[in-house]
Amino acid sequence: MPSSRTGRPPVQRAARRPVVPGPPRENPFRALVTRARRAWDRPLTAYYLILGGSLLITVLGLVMVYSASQITALQMSLPGSYFFLKQLLAAGIGAVLLLAASRMPVKLHRALAYPILAGAVVLMILVQVPGIGVAVNGNQNWIAVGSTFQLQPSEFGKLALVLWGADLLARKQDKRLLTQWKHMLVPLVPAAFMLLGLIMLGGDMGTAIILTAILFGLLWLAGAPTRLFVGVLSVAALLGAVLIRTSPNRMARLSCLGATEPQAGPVDCWQAVHGIYALASGGIFGSGLGASVEKWGQLPEAHTDFIFAVTGEELGLAGTLSVLALFAALGYAGIRVAGRTEDPFVRYAAGGVTTWITAQAVINIGAVLGLLPIAGVPLPLFSYGGSALLPTMFAIGLLIAFAREDPAARMALAMRQPRFGKKRIGGSQRPRRWNTMRRRAPVARSSGER
Repeated sequence: MPSSRTGRPPVQRAARRPVVPGPPRENPFRALVTRARRAWDRPLTAYYLILGGSLLITVLGLVMVYSASQITALQMSLPGSYFFLKQLLAAGIGAVLLLAASRMPVKLHRALAYPILAGAVVLMILVQVPGIGVAVNGNQNWIAVGSTFQLQPSEFGKLALVLWGADLLARKQDKRLLTQWKHMLVPLVPAAFMLLGLIMLGGDMGTAIILTAILFGLLWLAGAPTRLFVGVLSVAALLGAVLIRTSPNRMARLSCLGATEPQAGPVDCWQAVHGIYALASGGIFGSGLGASVEKWGQLPEAHTDFIFAVTGEELGLAGTLSVLALFAALGYAGIRVAGRTEDPFVRYAAGGVTTWITAQAVINIGAVLGLLPIAGVPLPLFSYGGSALLPTMFAIGLLIAFAREDPAARMALAMRQPRFGKKRIGGSQRPRRWNTMRRRAPVARSSGER
């Protein structure tokens, strides 16, 4: 062995191991998309979207009602929290209705269809009786309940049409009658036109538009042929044009589309223009909660029809986009429930509720943005108004109940273990497993979800 210069034997070094290339790094963006897609496809996604989205919209609506209604209440010599407390009471009652509707079986929902329809019709007839009906802003659509509360029966007519129409179409589908156009139209369309006539007697065209949208949604879900669908749509459009043309108030609202000055035309577009002013002055993050300027008497109906404008002024673009995202999530969840069920009643009812809430939100927000005429309809779950909030929260309870009835969701809920301590069947002493969203069913799901 050769020696080194120092006389010591050379140090034997271990041979270098060949470098084995590791697995390629996964694209972080692609990994995030994959995780989001897996979370989106879970069985309880629609359930959590409906429950969480509606809760967030309602809570944010309560905050904005309190902020937007203080000046109006003080101008009426009322406490600043007057409208907020009334809305909070309605939200509490609505929460009870939501919980009850979410726990009802589908058979009970179907059994309630005819009583709710009959009650709505009777109340809408009573609206036209002198001494019982009350006119608000020129519309005879209210009934006084006590000295401080008023009820708008036409709001319950939306819920009645959804439940009764869904039950009717489901029974006809079971008997294979929907292939005939007369069974698809009768008695659904005559009953809907009866409700529309009772609503239009009071002059409330905004609610009539929402009811028409629900009717078209039910016909679309029932598979109405294009010719039939276009025919009913043409008749409704013709009637709507006649009603608008014969009303100076409705013509004035139509002429305010695109107005940028309060006196831009022959009519005063004060409300429409100041709604745009409120949105424009909010900027990206708004002027701050409670710091709106337009609600100080400049913007009429700041806490009802134009609460979205006050939201834009105080919370800015970020706040309005958040509200839009919540409604989009709620609409997607409703479509998902309607599309993944095998029960025809659930499909029609879920589609009708989704059409109702989505169409009303689009009409309200479109009017505030100046893209649609001012129809006088509130923003669902958000604007002030107990008569609108109660049936809407019951309808949200319907969607929650239907989301729970999905086979995959039912299986996922059945796998959830109680948090506080019930022992497993058979006396097993294995450690308790906490409920997580990552647990999966051991068998394949019929709906195709993961």
